[in-house]
Formats: sequence, structure tokens, C-alpha cells
Amino acid sequence: MGDSLYKKTSSSNCLLSVRVIRARNITSRDLVTASDCYVSLWLPTASNGKFQTQTIENSDDPVWNETFYFRIQTEVKNILELTVFDKDPVTKDDIQFTVLFDVANVRPGVVAHETFSLKSEKQKSFQQWESLEVEFKMEKIPGPPENLRTNGVLVSREMCCLEVQVEKEENKKYLKENKNVVLTVHASYEGTQKTTTDVDTFHFHCIKSWEPILKARLQKISDKEEKEDNSHNSLTVPLKLLPVGQKVTFGMLLEDKTELKLHLQVNDCSENLDVRLGYDLCADEQEFLHKRKKVVASALKKLLQLKEDLHEHEVPVIAVMTSGGGLRAMTSMYGHLLSLQKLNLLDCTTYITGTSGSTWTMTDLYGNSNWSEKTLEGPLKEIKKQVTKCKLNIISIQRLNYYHKELIERVKEGLFSSFTALWALIQEMFLHDEPNKHKLTDERQAVDQGQNPLPFYVALNVKDEVSTFKFREWVEFSPYEVGFPKYGAFIRSENFDSEFYMGRLVKKFPESRICYLEGLWTNVFTRNLLDGLFWSSNPEEFWDRWAKDMIDMDKENSSDIYSTVIKPPSTLSGKLCEIFEDIMTKRPLLGETHNFLKGLEFHKGYFRQKKFTEWKDTVLDASPNQLTPLEKHLCLIDVGYFVNTSCPPLLRSERNVDVIISLDYSLGGFFKQLQKIEKYCKVQKIPFPKIEVSEEDEKNPKECYIFSDAENPRAPTLIHFPLVNDTFKEYKEPGVKRNFCEMKEGKVNLENCKSPYYLTKLQYSSEDFDKLVNLSSYNILNNKDLILQCIQGATEKKRKSRRGGLPSTSRAEYV
Repeated sequence: MGDSLYKKTSSSNCLLSVRVIRARNITSRDLVTASDCYVSLWLPTASNGKFQTQTIENSDDPVWNETFYFRIQTEVKNILELTVFDKDPVTKDDIQFTVLFDVANVRPGVVAHETFSLKSEKQKSFQQWESLEVEFKMEKIPGPPENLRTNGVLVSREMCCLEVQVEKEENKKYLKENKNVVLTVHASYEGTQKTTTDVDTFHFHCIKSWEPILKARLQKISDKEEKEDNSHNSLTVPLKLLPVGQKVTFGMLLEDKTELKLHLQVNDCSENLDVRLGYDLCADEQEFLHKRKKVVASALKKLLQLKEDLHEHEVPVIAVMTSGGGLRAMTSMYGHLLSLQKLNLLDCTTYITGTSGSTWTMTDLYGNSNWSEKTLEGPLKEIKKQVTKCKLNIISIQRLNYYHKELIERVKEGLFSSFTALWALIQEMFLHDEPNKHKLTDERQAVDQGQNPLPFYVALNVKDEVSTFKFREWVEFSPYEVGFPKYGAFIRSENFDSEFYMGRLVKKFPESRICYLEGLWTNVFTRNLLDGLFWSSNPEEFWDRWAKDMIDMDKENSSDIYSTVIKPPSTLSGKLCEIFEDIMTKRPLLGETHNFLKGLEFHKGYFRQKKFTEWKDTVLDASPNQLTPLEKHLCLIDVGYFVNTSCPPLLRSERNVDVIISLDYSLGGFFKQLQKIEKYCKVQKIPFPKIEVSEEDEKNPKECYIFSDAENPRAPTLIHFPLVNDTFKEYKEPGVKRNFCEMKEGKVNLENCKSPYYLTKLQYSSEDFDKLVNLSSYNILNNKDLILQCIQGATEKKRKSRRGGLPSTSRAEYV
């Protein structure tokens, strides 16, 4: 199977039996008595819930001999977690140790007896080590095989949908009696649902092979806890007994001898997925490229004064890459784009990427479908008005009432309301006088004819209670799609706020306005204390440690390790460290969005897939039970808490980017972000030029630098523009010196916290705004020859190599 192809396959299911036999030498966490142990079993590829043995009291060598059964699909990565707990009636149960076991090591028809031991430095004899004895047995289940969809990394399994309808009149009757019908399918995405005055029809999306069961009961609305089912007021129906596609009526026998009718119908879910599984570019982007290359070819012919037309495969892919930096990034980016437009370079550009503050510029411009074909002087005047205006009214009583009303409406629509959503609304008023009705998909009008570069917005997906440096994933947004390059999983942008399960759209919600996405892309509030500590100390130490961790992870997973035993700290100092880490990694202002990867499982060979290995950059990537498809929500933040760049979309080999114009809006550390990306790409084996600068350049940087790698022709050429004030001090235009009266206009303070452009500055003076725009524009104009030289070189290289052409269309399109 190719790296980017969606594959249909089928495979039979198996029945896995797990007999938890006994544990030995369990160290008691209690001061007086022996341990009260039980074992928890979690296999997320076979069940939504966890199972556990009985508790054996006061025993350091507990014996259970309990057997549990799981229906598993052997084509997916099945990692069983066995956790030995010491029950505590007062506080949280203590974890003795956890075993991670790869079920693939159990062969059908063979009984496997395993003893998982925790090596002890104190006890030299292995017979004295803490251990858990477990017996495994696997048998094939007769019957038709399960249909699967996979891109080699993620797997979508065969699903069905149960529709349950309660008769409206009966529903009204029981609601008046303060009763409602509670419907539960544990092996479903929805779990439990209850009747209300507005809802009497329900849908449950289930994995067919899990053999889901519907449990219904009539209860008083005041009853908070689920009572044990009995012959009255309850009904249990295994879904496998229902004929597919036919409505069946069941009567729930009530205590008063009457029946409550439930109308049930099971339907097979469509084989077509709403999540695109594939690493190729989507059909819309490929169509855009076909149109855009004609525009770029024409522009390059004029710019480079070529005698002949460029063929499509000879057109270099040129991209503009920006960084974050609040209002500074927004303002400076306008100056950069203005100069690129003056040099006729915007028409030569295929992609523009942004993050954090630079996304404000992009969303403003892409509200106009022909922005790059018109002068940017008009938008520049409007943004100057917003940047220089007083911001005090954004927290006026009138504005606060508006925010409250908007958040209430958002909840009514079924969308999330969080501090991040509030920040999005405040930010909108910060940058606009009126609410902006613009949506991300509206930007398709700005690229449907290839008339503008295709925009990409970049964010990071992180976890609560895990530092950004231990786990984060790149997420890219375009007018066409939102997706994870690492997993090869993408959805239509209009569905970003909707709910998905196992690759299917299960609940459609309206698309949010662009301001709510800007709130995610600039989300600096979801960081944890550990992230903050990182930035206030020495970040270089992290990058060195990260590179070592990645090498160690690859070494570990290249061996034949099929089980891991993990023991939490047991000493007082160890526990205090664990508590301290929990505090440091908690994200108090968590901004959540629906997880469109929810339910998807990992292919048994996912870890060795080439496309996955390009982007696996955290130690958790080797632990499928801890990755994003197992999370209920996504948690998106500003990329600046890892590295301040928007380059990841441009590093995907499918886009074949030849030249990157890098616009860095950092105050100081003029090459740090590029050096971080170089180190990142080196470890990930992604083609990227070497960033080598002298000590003198570090101290006194020039306006423009060219980085390329002659030894690696697949590495893009980088034209880097740090935010510096060099010759602009003496020249107001390229080749035109300032007179004495104009010298003041060349003084632009970029000295970090003393600068009027410091990150926390929320309002610029008119003079400071003009200076930053003029400086940014000048730095591009003054290096026109260097830029043209690189573009000409890339064009010649493209024509000689005759490589290129558009990638083939992925088979995983929306059909």
C-alpha cells in the first residue's frame, strides 16, 4: 500500500480471554496493614470502559483467578493496560504498577502464560520482585470478516447506527409526571441519552463487532444514580437481534402493568468516511495548484524576463512563511506584503502560512476575494486605525453584555463556550469596530480561481496535565481542510465544530465565525506553568533533551519489546514530585473543541509507516492509548509555546516547496526559531537547509540571509528576513539617503521590552505604526536582487530536473 492511499480491507475478529491469576510481593502503601489489591483492565480497542477484579484484602500475594473476555480486531494495535491498585477507603486508590501488553504477541489457539515482574534494586532475586501473573488465550470468532478502512496509520472500523424513537404523547405524559426515559448503549459514541421536552428521537453510533446492547429504563428525573435494572420499568435489547434496516417496536413493561413503546431501527453506517484518511493533498488544493501555477508562470515570465513560457512542471513553488508576535507581527506583515506586491512577487507565490498575530493580517486580507490584485494601501489605512485606536472600550459594560449574549447563543447552537471563546470575542473587538461575519470557508472565494496564494493557519494540539514539550501535534487549517499531517487525517473546514466518531460525521454543528478560530490560533491562555517555566529559563536545554529522547524512543521500538511495566514513585519525595508535576502541567483555562479523530484506531504497523515517522516527535507517539484519537476533545494553542513558526505545512513533501520567504517578527534571537526548526527537521529527517550564521551576524544581523543545502536538493531555499533596522537608519528608500530632518524616521526601537512594539503593547502611536510598516517594506525592497536571484535559481533548477507535477488524487476523497 502506498504511503498516502486509503485502503479497504477486511479481517475476522478474535475472542481474547485474559485470566488474571495472582500477584506476588506487593509492597503495601499502608503503614499498618497489608495491601488491598485489585487489577484494572483497559483495552480501548475492544471496549469504551474498564474492567476490574474483586479486591483481595490484607494480602501481599493476592490470588484472583478471574477471567475477562474481549472481542478484538487483530489488524489494529491492541495494547492492554493492566494496573494493580491498592484500594484506599479514604483517599484515591494507589497505583502499585501498570503493565502495557501488546496483544499481538498472543497467537490464536495457543495459551500464553506471562509473568510481568518489576525489577527491584533492593531485591536481587527475581522471585522477590513484585509481579503479576496473567494467562492469555485467543480464538478466532466464526462469521463474516469486519470491513476496515485504513491509511496505514489510522483505521476506521465497521459501524452501525441505532435509532430509538419514543412516542411523543407518551413522552409528554411521563415528563409531566417528572419522569423520563433513559437510554444507554455503553459501546457507543453517545453513551447515555435522556428524553426531554424537545427530544424524543435518539441515535447511537456503535462499532458492530463490539455487539452493543441497548438498555432502557423509565426513572424519576430527580434520580441521579442509575438503579439496577429489574423486570419493571426497564428493557434490554442486544442490537445483533434486530434486523438491519427494519423498524421494530418493543414494549417496556412498567410497574402499573402498562407498556411504554420504543421504536428501534438499526442501520449500517456508510462505508464512505467524512474524515479523509490519506497523506496526499485534497482534490481542492490540487485543483487550486493547477490554476495557480498558470498565474505564477505568467508572473515569473515577466519578472525574470523569460523568452519562453514555463510548463506547469517547471514552475517553482514559492511560499511566504510568517511567525507570530501580536500586533507587531500583524503590522510588520502588512509592510512585507506591500513590498512583495510592489516587486510583483505576490503573483509568484503559491502559499502563505501564518500563526498567532500574523493570522490577523491573513484573515483580514482574505475577506477580499481579489486582495493581492488590488493595492494594499486601503487595507493598510484601515488596520492602522485599529492598531492606533484606544482599546479601553473592549471591556465596557456594553461590550461585556455583547460577549455574554454571543456566548449564550454559541451554547444554544451546541458549540463550546470557554475562556478561549471569550478571548476570541475580545480580540475581535480589539481588531474591528463591528463583528466580523467572515468564516474560514468564505476564503475559498479568494482562491477558487487561483487568484491569490493559498493560506494556511497553524496551531498546536496539546494535552491537559502534560507539558507542551512532552506532547504536541501540528494542526493545519486552510479554507478547504483542517487536519493532522502526522496522522494523515483531514476534515472539511466547515465541519471543524461538528462531532465525529470512527471517521463519520455523527452530529453537524454550524461553522463558527473566523474570530473563534483566531482565538485558537492565538490561544496563549491554555499554557501550563511548566510551559511558562521553560520560556523563562533556557530553552536550548529542552531541544537537546528532546533530540536525545527521540533517538532513545526509536531505539526502544526497534527491539522486540512487547510489554512494559511502569511503577509510579512510592517514596515521599517521589510522590511530592508527582504532585508538583500535576500542578505544573495543569491547564486551568482549557479551550476545548470537538475531536474529529475520536474513535479511530491505530493500524498494527502504524509506528513504522514512513509518513507517520516524519511527524512523530514526542515520546507518547509509541503509546497509542495516549494519543489524540483516544481523547474526547482537542486542545489547541498558539504554536509559540513550542517554536514560533508557521512552516510545518510547507515541509510536507506533497507540496514540493522550492523557495520559502521567511518573515520573522521576533524581537531579538534573529535566528533562534530557524535553528530550532533546523534541529527539528534533522531529527525528523525532513529536508531543510542548514542554518549557519557567524557570531557577528548574531550580534549585528543584516536585513536578508539566504540558506540552502547543495547536498540535499529536496531541501527548500530559505530567504530569511529578521526584523532588524540596519540600512533603514540612513536610507528612506533603496539608494535614497535620508537628509538631516528625516533621520528621526529611521530610528525604530526594536530593543525587546523597551520597544514600543513589545508583545504586551496593545496600542501603537501613528508614528510607531508608520515606522514599522516602512521598515518592513524597505527591508524587502532593498534586497530585491537577492530574492530574484534565488527565484531564478529555483526556476532553472526546476526546468533542468523536470521533476514536479501534481500529486495524484487521494482515493480518500469525500464521496
